[in-house]
Amino acid sequence: MLFSSELIKGTLKTILLKLLADNKRMYGYEITQKVKDLTGDRIQLTEGALYPTLHALEADGLLTTETEYIGKRVRKYYSLSKEGKSKSKEKINEFSEFLDTMKTLLDISPKNA
Repeated sequence: MLFSSELIKGTLKTILLKLLADNKRMYGYEITQKVKDLTGDRIQLTEGALYPTLHALEADGLLTTETEYIGKRVRKYYSLSKEGKSKSKEKINEFSEFLDTMKTLLDISPKNA
């Protein structure tokens, strides 16, 4: 089952910040594949969602970019800035608290593995 784009849209910045915190530097297609792999295909990022969010994070000073030429192709790598590293931790903590609140609000018990 794929998650709705509505749910993903609200968490995409946090997802991207966490991935970049864990992987140091990534390019767009690599990000989409990593998310797909980590979620067992339950989250599939589209270019239409990914790139505007990456550009917004960059405009907010949370990401830096580096361009590499691979043959005739240009690959743009994204990394967390110093501010992005601290914001990543902040967003992950906020999301964790949000999940706890939603579990209480919706009376959801944690699933046992």
